[in-house]
This record gives sequence, structure tokens and C-alpha cells, in this order.
Amino acid sequence: MAYLHPFSARSMDQQVHLRIMETSDIHAYVFPYDYYSDQPMNSMGLARTASLIADMRQQARNTILVDNGDFLQGSPMGDFAAMERGLPPGKTHPIVSAMNLLNYDAVTLGNHEFNFGLPYLTRALQDARFPVVSANLVRRLGARPSQDETLFPPYVLLDRQVEDGLGNSYPLRIGVIGFLPPQVLKWDQQHLAGKVFARGIVEAAKDYLPQMKAEGADIILALAHTGIAPSNSTDVAENAALPLARLPQVDALALGHVHLVFPSMHFAPNADLDPIHGTICGKPAVMPGFHGSHLGLIDLLLRRTEAGWQVTCAQTEARPIARRLPGGKTEALCASDAAMIEAVESDHMSTVRYMRLGVGTTSGPINSFFSLIGNCAAIHTINQAQSAYVASALAGSALAKLPLLSSAAAFKSGGRGGPENYTDIPPGKLKLRHIADLYPFPNTIRAILLTGAQLHEWLERSASMFRQVKPGWHRQRLIDPDFPGYLFDVVNGVTYTIDPTQPPRYAPDGSLLSTKARRVRQLCHAGQPVAATDRFILATNNYRLSLVDALSPPAFTEIVHEAPTPVRDILRSYIQSTRHLTPTAPQTWRLDLPPKTSVILDSCGKALAHLDQLSNLHAEPLGKTAEGFTRFAISSIPEPPLKTRRAKAAQSVAPQDPSLYQQAEGREE
Repeated sequence: MAYLHPFSARSMDQQVHLRIMETSDIHAYVFPYDYYSDQPMNSMGLARTASLIADMRQQARNTILVDNGDFLQGSPMGDFAAMERGLPPGKTHPIVSAMNLLNYDAVTLGNHEFNFGLPYLTRALQDARFPVVSANLVRRLGARPSQDETLFPPYVLLDRQVEDGLGNSYPLRIGVIGFLPPQVLKWDQQHLAGKVFARGIVEAAKDYLPQMKAEGADIILALAHTGIAPSNSTDVAENAALPLARLPQVDALALGHVHLVFPSMHFAPNADLDPIHGTICGKPAVMPGFHGSHLGLIDLLLRRTEAGWQVTCAQTEARPIARRLPGGKTEALCASDAAMIEAVESDHMSTVRYMRLGVGTTSGPINSFFSLIGNCAAIHTINQAQSAYVASALAGSALAKLPLLSSAAAFKSGGRGGPENYTDIPPGKLKLRHIADLYPFPNTIRAILLTGAQLHEWLERSASMFRQVKPGWHRQRLIDPDFPGYLFDVVNGVTYTIDPTQPPRYAPDGSLLSTKARRVRQLCHAGQPVAATDRFILATNNYRLSLVDALSPPAFTEIVHEAPTPVRDILRSYIQSTRHLTPTAPQTWRLDLPPKTSVILDSCGKALAHLDQLSNLHAEPLGKTAEGFTRFAISSIPEPPLKTRRAKAAQSVAPQDPSLYQQAEGREE
């Protein structure tokens, strides 16, 4: 046998080493390949994680393998299987084929499993050779969770024969219960409304865990597609790991959803959380990143007593498949599993060929390197496509007379995705992979009627991603790392400034922090201040609408247009109709940094060639970070004379959008 884990070596008579291995948030990435840049990528792919799984199985006598969800959607290969080729009879979904090879013991569902609807999910899983569990998503609600009619079994009891250190065999019943964020009903309401219901994670757990114990579960693993939030998180929170860990029947937690690694120093230690030893409320827990970047490991040393099996010692680790080298490049730490590569190679190559299809050309670069601090051609291109689509849909109606705005974000802006996580489209031919790079999610189009007051709240939600800046201080952290960049909406059709010296109005989860906090200033439409009672049409997407319920006042009053059309398809049609794209970044918004003040922004090395995108800010390169980002010190530059500003504003506006020209001109009066 290969090298044994210390727990296996230490285990004696009636002592058992059990290794729990976890994957999470694979998002249909099997090959170590970035379909957006059309090149191999060392730090992703279940095929690499599979090699680690094989090694870890060799190091322990007793193992189980689980997946935490979000495996079906999220890569171009997953989208191609769902939206282009489909799953004809006899065809197994590529990620399910890969997972079948690994002999998973149990799998739960994540929220992204529902992006393509319930029939597709059912079809994709009909070929699965592993049990799927989910306790809090139900077809019919009962008087209590244990009386619900669940979509999938709430839990599974795994009966295993385990060996102690002397080779003696014992029966061990391992209970695995699955959970997902109840917010999935909002995020995919177009697929789920009226068809399924959701309970809070902890609400369901409190009812099912005693039942599992009564049915003989010796230990219980909470396989929860949820992250770690502050200790005051509620039972129905999206990230409910802490209240779940407090339940006495839970022995270990396999987590995910937030694309983070635990144990790691990303988390600050407190009375409930030990990010060094990997415990939550004293329970071993692990979170293995995303796209197969890590394999989660929980090693338990169990002792057989008269009262049953007890956990006497635990160790957790998130083991990476690659490492970052000085200078930013990554080095693979394990090879891809040959059998898995062979099993999905046909699907992979079909995806690559599809992503290489041409859709038009662009005269200039389109990137998201500085999308969080300045105007960005990537966001503006999405907004142009959404505006054109909604304008056509509302043509001839009374609503067509209202001002049309559009809201979009840069979906790839570094952050947890690393220094490769940026849109980078060079001038020249545009291919489908570039469209997917601009818009990687299958969100669908929506248009809403909203007031000026509600528009202000929409923008305040986005502006809350900045940490509060202290005037006169240098090299302050600007971006709140708990605020995903894809939530930073830019609204085209108005102009505004953001003052980061003010406190944020909203928390990363969208909850209201302060009724008095205001960062969005000088909000104007067509050169005139926006009044609270002004009315607008806003083009956006279904996912964004699912996140605005907490806004104060409510974020919108009426959906005036909705369609199952993916925004990505709208973007593709828009580019194909123009054939030749001239990317622009109108001066829609401005980050208002005080004089003699600087902040830190992390971007990628390629951003060095695009510093001219920052119109009112100065970027000083500070070198590479340990994670491979290129760090910049950002400060304001003196405003040019009025005449120069007018000329620059006029040049920055696309000729086909005269309303924006009026805004730029009027704002200077």
C-alpha cells in the first residue's frame, strides 16, 4: 500500500480512520481548459482532481467521496450540452460521465443545477450512478420538513465495512444529508415558481437529523451547498454553515457555493471559526474552491465505544491541483486522469469547435481590467445589446416614450477567480468564445419600470462594493473581497459619481446597513438631475431582479418585459447585426477620490497596456502579488479645464447614441 495517512498509521484495535473527500462547484469543468481564452489551464478541471482522488484513496483504508453541487452548469461545455446540442436518448451528460467514473458515494444539488429547468436536470441525472440527496427543496410542503415530498431523497445512509488499524472489520453507517440555498427559488423563479418549494437549511436539518440518528446513523456528514457567513446568520440564510454546525448531530461539514477555500486565511478567526485547523463550532469542515481547483479532505479518527462510534480526532485540508509560481504563472501539481479525459474528449472537442465559430469583428479591444473603477467597453457593449433588444420589444407601446436605461456588470473582474479572471478580447475577429467571455451566465432578459428613487437604490447597491476610503490616506484597500465583482452594476443612460469616502449603504448580501449612507451623487439624465418621481425603463436580467428584494425602497414596481431569451444570445445577435463592432466606454460614472488619497486595486498584468482607459484616475503599478495579480495604486488626477472636458466628453460618446452625447454635454454646464 502507498503512504498511509497518520490517522491510519495511529489507528489500533477498534479505532478507524475514515477519510471524507469532497469536490464542489465543478461547474462542468472536466478538462483543464479555459474555453474563453482557448488554451489549457493548469488550475482547473475535474480530470486533475481525479488524480488527487486516486492518490488520497491509496492513503486511507476507509474512504467516501462526495460532491457538493453546482456541477451541471457554468462552463461552455455544460452550456453547449444544454443549449445547443441537448441530451438525446443514449447520450450521457459529460460531467455525469466523468462523475460516474469516480464512483461518488453521494452528491447534493447546488443552485446552478436548476439554470436549465427541472426537466433538463431530471434528464441529466437519469444516467447518474450515484445517489443524489437534497433535504430542503421539495415538491410539496408537509406540516414539518420530514413530512415534505422532496424532489430527491433528503439523505442517504451509507452502510460500509470499515477496517481498524489491526485489520478487523466493523459495520459503520454514515449518514449524508444534502442542502442548498433556499434563495434558489428567486434566482431561478422562471423555472421553479409553483413547481417546487424551499425550506431554510437549518429548519430542515433540525427535523431530519434526529430521524437519521434514529435510523442508525453512526456519524452524520452535512453536505451543504452553502458558505460561511457571520455568526449571526439566520436559519434561512444563503450561507448557513455556522448555525448548521451548531446542531449536535452534525459530525462534519462539506461546504461550497461561495468559491472559497477552507481552511485558509481568507477567513478571520473567531470563537466559532478556526481557519487554521478547519473547524466551525468545533466541527471539522472543508470547502474546496471551484472548478476542481482543490480536493477537500476531512480525516476522522473514530473510536468504537459502548455508546457507539465517536470522533476522537479530526484533520481537514483543501489540497490544490496547482500552485502559483513567482511571476504569476501556474504549475500543475498532478496530471489529468487519462480515463476521464478519454470519456469526455468528444464533448470537449465539440465545445472547442463551437466556441471558435465567428460572429463578427471589433475595431478595438474589449476588456474588464479596470471595470471596477472606471467606464468599461465590455459593460457598455452588453448594455448596448440589452437596450437595443428592449427598445425593439417595447416599440409602439406607451412605455416606449419613457427613457430607456440598461444595467450590466463585468462578470470577470478578478477577485476569487484569480488573475486570469478577466475579459480580454483583442481587436480583430470576434468568435463565440468571446461572446461567452463577455457573458458567461445563462441569465435571461428582463425590463422593469422604476422610479428615480428606486434607480438611486439600485446604484447604491452597486456602490456598496467599495470599502470606506479615508481622505489623505494612501494605498487603502478599495474593494470589499466579500462583494463579488459581478454584482457591480453600471447603468447606461444616466451619469453619476460614486463617493467612496462615505460608508456603504448595503452589505454584500444586499441587506441594508444604514438608511443615512449615500455614495451616489450627481445622478443625472440628459443633463438634468434625476428626481425621485422620475420614471424609467431599465433593461436587466432575471438573476439581478432576484437580488433586489431587500433594497429600500423596493427596487422596482413592475416588470414590463420578460422573455426566456438568454442575454448572451441577445449579445450575439446584436454583434452579428452590426457585423463590425466599434467598442466605446462613455463617461457614465466616475469614482470620486479625494486629492492626496490613493487606493489599491488588483488587476492582471495585461492591464499595464491599457492605462489610458482611466480618464480621471492615475494608476501606479506596484508589482505582483503572491496570488499573481498586478497591483496598482489608484489616485485622482486634477480635472482639466472646462473646454478640454467638453471636447473629451464629446469624443467618448458613440455616434449612434445621441442621448449620451446630450448627457455628457449637459453635465458640464
